[in-house]
Order: sequence, then structure tokens, then C-alpha cells
Amino acid sequence: MAAALVLAAGCDQFTEVTTLKMAHDLNEQTPVHKAMVYMADRLEELSDGKMRIEVHASGVLGNERELMELLQIGSLGMTKVSAGPMENFVSEFQIFSIPFAFRDREHFWNVLEGDLGREILESSERVRLRGLGYYDAGSRSFYAVNRQINDPSDLAGMKIRVLESQTAMRMVSTLGGAPTPVSWGELYTALQQGVVDGAENNPPSFYLSGHYEVAKYYSLNEHTSIPDVVLISTHIWNNLEPQEQAWLQQAMDDSVVFQRKLWDEATQEALDAVKAAGVEVIYPDKEPFMESIRPMHESLRGQPVYELLQRVQNDY
Repeated sequence: MAAALVLAAGCDQFTEVTTLKMAHDLNEQTPVHKAMVYMADRLEELSDGKMRIEVHASGVLGNERELMELLQIGSLGMTKVSAGPMENFVSEFQIFSIPFAFRDREHFWNVLEGDLGREILESSERVRLRGLGYYDAGSRSFYAVNRQINDPSDLAGMKIRVLESQTAMRMVSTLGGAPTPVSWGELYTALQQGVVDGAENNPPSFYLSGHYEVAKYYSLNEHTSIPDVVLISTHIWNNLEPQEQAWLQQAMDDSVVFQRKLWDEATQEALDAVKAAGVEVIYPDKEPFMESIRPMHESLRGQPVYELLQRVQNDY
């Protein structure tokens, strides 16, 4: 599963090359896919051709849940998933779906790049998934078909599409909206036909999905920062030699730096494009949203994630 034997060019002998199969459900224009290709190139360079990654995009091998299940049984090497649905597998990832858990972007990355970020990544090993690192997925904000969202009261009665995450659904309910899970592939039509009144996501996703063609109001309240997580099957990881593990982790770390730069560029390009297409981009006061969410934070007392929230807010 993890390794393949290929004929070394110009030689009369076989050379063992470890080839990892990696799959995700995003298209090839996204910063995430480009970062994965960069990681594959770096891994081949670092290992002097002894390791390779085959990247399969656009969900050709399955959706996020299916890909994670393939990793768990060792039938696939690596994947990328959103940290939101990861909470359904590992409770520690719930921290990323808690609105306004992080003060700002600097605080967010201080946590992810620190001991707590690594601790959360490693927590997935108990479900046979090893976290290698985080890719930037920006901050999620609300967008709506026919209504400005300036403060939480504007969400009253609105059907808002959310991730398949209990925490995300609870957030929208706390803010006064009606959380409505809809698959990403069906969301454009759901917005168009009025099945939902709005959704929430980052600027590049809002733009690349074409949702801006239907939803003409984008309110950058930035309630959550939910990263993407690169996972490797523990079956595969444990069968790698220590040197191979080191090469792979280095390639991952290098790709994180590359991806964050691409993400910043993609975010600005997306905002410029949707504004040019007639979308009204709103920059609301975040304090009313943060105030409305405080009861949700307090309701977590006694749960393991509350301790994580306290560490995030007090230790960084």
C-alpha cells in the first residue's frame, strides 16, 4: 500500500521507492492542492527520489469522511480534511469550531504552531490517523442571498447552511439562526432555490464555489478559524523508516509556509473579484457577535473542550 518498486532509470536493477497515495475533495485551483503538489516535489527532492506522493484531487477517490475511513484501514496514505468534521472522530478538534476562541490571526497561529497545536494533531492517533500539520483555511464569515448581516439580530429566522458539526450548528442557533446542514456540492442550488437563506465560509471558498453569484451580501464577522488538517494513516506512518518520516514531516512543514502565502493572495483576489461582481462586502463590529457567543462558551464548563478553550485563551 505504501511502497512500490519501480525500475531505476539507466540501471539494470530495481530500486525501492516509497510512494504515498494522497487524495482530497478540492479542485486543483485551490491553495491546498497547490501546496500538496509542492509537498510532493519537496519530498522527492529531500529524499533524492526515494519517496514520492501521488496527489488525487476533486474527490475522485471519495469525500472527506470516505477518505478518512480509507486511511483508517490503510487503503490510502494521506488526505486533507477540515478540522470541523474531525471533531466527530476526535473531540479535541472541537476547539476550532467554537466561535471566537481565538482573538485574531496571530493568536490563532501561535496556538497551532505551539505545543497545544501539536497535541491536538497527535490526539487523532487513537483513531488511526496521524496529523502532520495545518493548512490555512482562513476565517469563516456569513453570507446571505438577500439580507445584510450587521449584527446577530439579523440572523433571526434565517436558515444558515453549516458544516456537519454539532458545534457549528449550536453556534448558529445561539446567534438566532436556524442551522441547516447541506452538502457542499448541493449548496449552490440550495441557495438558489431558497432551501437555505445563507451560509458561512472563507473568501476563496465563497468565490471559487460561485456562491457569490447568488448570495450578494458577505459579512466579514470572522466567527471561526477552522484550519485544514493533513493526515496520514498510522498504518502507513508506522511502516516508514525514521528517515522517511523525517523527510515527510519536513516536506509537510515547508508546504505549510508555501500554502499560507498562497492563501493570503487567494483571499485578497477573492474579495476583489466578488466586489467587482456586485457583492456587498460588509465589515461589521465583531463585539456584538462575541457578546452573543459568551453564553455558549460558559455552557461548555465541565467538558474537556472547556479546558482546551481556557488554555487557548490564557496560555497564548
